[in-house]
Amino acid sequence: MEIEDRDFLNTPPLKTVRFGGSVVETLAKYKQGDLSDYELLKHQLSDPEIKDAQIITWLQEFRNCIAQLTKDHEQLIYTILRLPWVGRSQAVVEEYMAFLSNLVSAQTVFLCACLKMVVSHFTPKRVAICEAGVDISDSDDDDENLPRNFNQCHQALQVITRFVPSTSHFLVPILQDSFPFVQKSSRTLECYVHNLLTVTVYIPNIRRDVLEIIIGQMLKLDVSASRSDIEEAEENILQSQQAGDSTEEALFEMDEDLPTGQPPNLRDMAHPVAERLDSLMTILLAYIKDVCHVNGTLHTDRTKELYRDLLDVFDKLILPTHASGHTQYMLFYLCSFRLALAEAFLEHLWKILQSPSQPAVLRQAAAGYMGSFLARAKFIPVLTVRACLDLLISWIHRYIDGQDSKGRQACCDISLHGPFYAACQAVFYTLVFRHGAILAGNMKKGLEYFQSLNLERVVMCQMNPLKVCLAVVTNMFADITRKYQVVFCYTIMERNNRHMLPVVHSSTGGDSVSANTNPLDSFFPFDPYLLKRSGRLIEPLYQVWEELADSELVATKTVRQGSKEDDFDFLCGETSQGDGIVGMTPNSLDSNPSIGSPPISFQRHC
Repeated sequence: MEIEDRDFLNTPPLKTVRFGGSVVETLAKYKQGDLSDYELLKHQLSDPEIKDAQIITWLQEFRNCIAQLTKDHEQLIYTILRLPWVGRSQAVVEEYMAFLSNLVSAQTVFLCACLKMVVSHFTPKRVAICEAGVDISDSDDDDENLPRNFNQCHQALQVITRFVPSTSHFLVPILQDSFPFVQKSSRTLECYVHNLLTVTVYIPNIRRDVLEIIIGQMLKLDVSASRSDIEEAEENILQSQQAGDSTEEALFEMDEDLPTGQPPNLRDMAHPVAERLDSLMTILLAYIKDVCHVNGTLHTDRTKELYRDLLDVFDKLILPTHASGHTQYMLFYLCSFRLALAEAFLEHLWKILQSPSQPAVLRQAAAGYMGSFLARAKFIPVLTVRACLDLLISWIHRYIDGQDSKGRQACCDISLHGPFYAACQAVFYTLVFRHGAILAGNMKKGLEYFQSLNLERVVMCQMNPLKVCLAVVTNMFADITRKYQVVFCYTIMERNNRHMLPVVHSSTGGDSVSANTNPLDSFFPFDPYLLKRSGRLIEPLYQVWEELADSELVATKTVRQGSKEDDFDFLCGETSQGDGIVGMTPNSLDSNPSIGSPPISFQRHC
């Protein structure tokens, strides 16, 4: 463009224009007390319309005087770190990474600032949206360049790690502090978690810490979306869709993109918190699969290492968390890869249960996990189920022996015998679900095995486990054991009904003077999985409740502790839950957990 042809008033100046001297000159003037060029330099670096050529020129000059960029120039460095380099041309990205490598090598004081800058790009950039006159700010979900941008961030982080081997020590707290608020959009959480897991690929020594960060946040989502809330939201959306279908059936009955009778948003969870959790579970399960498999074949060493990392996180975070509904399924899924993993997990739970040095609440939780895992994991063979039942029942009998040897009457006290009651309930629950498989191979040998467990001594002992365990479990256990004439529980249950738990001490402290349906604060960790997208990986591995024939059950109304509806809940529904958010420790007597499959109207099948 010729000068005389240029519209001076309507054409902005070219962005290659730069004011002030070189960086070296500017720093020299700053040292002498002249701040004018220094402030001008920061102003130009902050220009939102800065061009690639300008960024490259500045960065080259900064690299040439990197030794002078000490902590005295902290504000200048922070301005450089805010340069919009992500998503720029390859030349800008390479020059910026070269600058980062020089900076962290020569001025390690800025290492954390560099790490925070890179991690800040792990989520989509924020965009301002105005809805109904209200400014809303959240992630830009439509940015097609996100994969490329994220890849550039990981390249930068690898460059920093290469020049500063101790990077991982400083990185973990930054990853923790930068985690988005759990109420952010699913897309924001997905991107951040995906990037954190990607970091573990090239910085493997922080994988356990990263998993702890991710799973800790997932547990916050998990316990704030109760099973009853999720099911209610799904039922409400289903009812509203059915109502809409009835009025607009003629308009949409020919929609070929959807299966007949299914709502258009079938893959999404109606509950917003469950939707976020489903997204994160999908990413975590995919990560577990990718880490453990190489070219479609299970890699033994990598699988063992991941198992150990996840088990550490399980012990620290998941096991002490009462009534989490889905996060624990990461170990369920991993254990399905090889029987040895499932057996190792069961052995780990067993050690916790029988260890007197462990808190009673953790021992009870371990028993709950053990029983639920044995009952629900389809990949666990009968031989393993029987071996675990043998361990549990032997420990129970030794416990009874120990109480009998004291020479005084043992009382029904959860604060004293909580792990014992939890172990009994684990046995009852496992037998309810797996008795058919145990008897299937050889009925005679199966019945002989049941007799060898000496269950009659267990249910008739002074601690009276039938009085403490969940009624829906003891009812089904009594029906099944009566059918096969293993043990008769109804006399004890009738007596318990007449006395109705006077004062029962909770394992977490405090007394209750009213009848309580769940004195153990029981919950079954592997109750039916309600999340839709991630649930596709769990469903093939999961043992659903198989309806018993009417002839298998002996209805004895006088011994039922609870209504018929309660038993149906155990088969194909859920017991009622409290509406409050469940915290990190069990509420002594108020919780009333889920125990069976979700309602037929929501669950794919019972």
